[in-house]
Amino acid sequence: MHKSFYVDENKRWFKKWWPENVPYNTKFEEKTLNEFLDEQVEKYEKDNFIWFLDSWITYKQFQDYVKSFATALVNQGIRKGDVIALYLPNCPQYIVAYYAITRIGAIASGINPTFQPMEVLHQFEIIKPKMLIVLDALYESSIKPIIQESTIEIVVYSNQADISEIKGVKRAIGKFIKKIPTGKVDFQGALKFQELLKTEKNVPNVIINAKEHPATYIMTGGTTGLPKAAVLTHFNVVSNATQCKLWLGGEKPGIGNIGILPLFHSFAHTVVMNTSIAIGGWIMLFPTPPTQAELCEQIEKLPCKEGLIYTGTEILFKRLAELKNLKLRFPGVIGKLTLCISGAGPLHEPVRDAFIKNTGGRIVEGYGLSEAGPAVSAGNLFGESPIGSIGMPFTGTEWGIWPIDDSNKGPICMGNLDDTNFGIDYTGEIYISGPQIMLEYLNEPEETRQTIIEYKDKLWLLTGDIGFMNEDGTIEIRDRKKQLIKCKGYSVFPKEVEELLMKHPDIVEVAVAGLPDEEYGEKIKAWVSIKEDSDCSPQKIKEWAKNNIANYKVPHSIAVIGEIPKNLIGKVQRRLLQEADPVWKKKYGENK
Repeated sequence: MHKSFYVDENKRWFKKWWPENVPYNTKFEEKTLNEFLDEQVEKYEKDNFIWFLDSWITYKQFQDYVKSFATALVNQGIRKGDVIALYLPNCPQYIVAYYAITRIGAIASGINPTFQPMEVLHQFEIIKPKMLIVLDALYESSIKPIIQESTIEIVVYSNQADISEIKGVKRAIGKFIKKIPTGKVDFQGALKFQELLKTEKNVPNVIINAKEHPATYIMTGGTTGLPKAAVLTHFNVVSNATQCKLWLGGEKPGIGNIGILPLFHSFAHTVVMNTSIAIGGWIMLFPTPPTQAELCEQIEKLPCKEGLIYTGTEILFKRLAELKNLKLRFPGVIGKLTLCISGAGPLHEPVRDAFIKNTGGRIVEGYGLSEAGPAVSAGNLFGESPIGSIGMPFTGTEWGIWPIDDSNKGPICMGNLDDTNFGIDYTGEIYISGPQIMLEYLNEPEETRQTIIEYKDKLWLLTGDIGFMNEDGTIEIRDRKKQLIKCKGYSVFPKEVEELLMKHPDIVEVAVAGLPDEEYGEKIKAWVSIKEDSDCSPQKIKEWAKNNIANYKVPHSIAVIGEIPKNLIGKVQRRLLQEADPVWKKKYGENK
């Protein structure tokens, strides 16, 4: 066992909540993604791997696609170290391309398919791709205006139904065809994904150092909020998939994994795509998020006897928790959602309890960040689990609390048996260590040095998240360091104010941020969404807050809005509200 990934087995988080069937430590093998894939195909070649548009792809069929497409990439001049951008929604082509790219030592980088041209170009400028694989319907509007300014030499285009058509399925996808968009790709020499998949398999043997060679560049705001590419090696991504497999109870052939989260995002990249392979399961893949009723219909139709893994943001589970008459309308769903992890924000106890009651499932809160693969921790999926914390660090992962903005002082609390600095009074920045921690930020050596430090023969990642450790070794997050509000000398955590306001009986959702103010430094503003039948006013909410929240945390202004903005995975976008506010614009202008 590699010394740097061994965790002292006397850490406090192992003592109370730790799942019985999950090891404290394990050996993380130095293997590439495709060595990892080939091992699993050998075991599960005849089993189904991807369900998409009412058709199936087995593990062996998937591996054949990967080898054919990898050969085609080599034939087009793609070599080890070249970068290929994936501008695709969720579809089998994304997963095939990802594994084909990494098989030959090239580097995959997914792009948010809702990005507009300038956003796409900005990512191109950071990752410098040689090839672009794009959905045909997205090319003309989002790629054509900016492609001449990029490093792209080769364009491959695909339609969502391509792989289903190649498989020669009876037109089971026929009912979807009208819903599937198409578009024209007029880049000179553009290649059809569908044609490249017919290439005879002849993949060259490429030597890849799993610990040093990048598998993927995943875009992240990091601790400063400025876009950067986190460089994850083959070792990082295989190790993180292994950690997820162990946390889910080991290999579970035949279990389904609901793929609604977008694959370009680190959450789905690891917990849906790579983890499904690690456990020998299959992916229920959706090109666009289904309604809750549509999801339940598919769960009843598809072979989900082994149960389902479902990962997402709290809002997805809240919708299922509130789906009326679920037990009567969709009895086949009850008890199937056995391994659910809510991430990218807190899981509130009322949502957890309502979800369990309505679905008969099991759900815990998890935590992660792109720089760590992203999976870091979660609650116990097989027994009693704490609420309000982000659970326990995964197998081989260690965490601690450090002083904010001063790592040289050493840790405040490491979860050792002789530690005493527990609780909210010992709040600081969360640091983590483990095999999933990224290699670096791409071409950002100073940012990397400020984000990864060495302490006692281990590398530690500064997460940018503020929190404290409980006596049981679990951690509670207070907020992001960059979103801390400095109001009249007080440090106010937006997340804490949001959680307090959520206790108001008429508030459905809330976002809190600071706005510039000469006297206060920053003033607190809350944007709230209220129940449809409520006549609650900002003034009434403010009066309630004054009676229930410490004076310095009470928002100075409150706006009632229809819906709180969220990104593609459902994470609340405080910054959009903040930057659209007239006070912010007056201070910083439109382009801050």
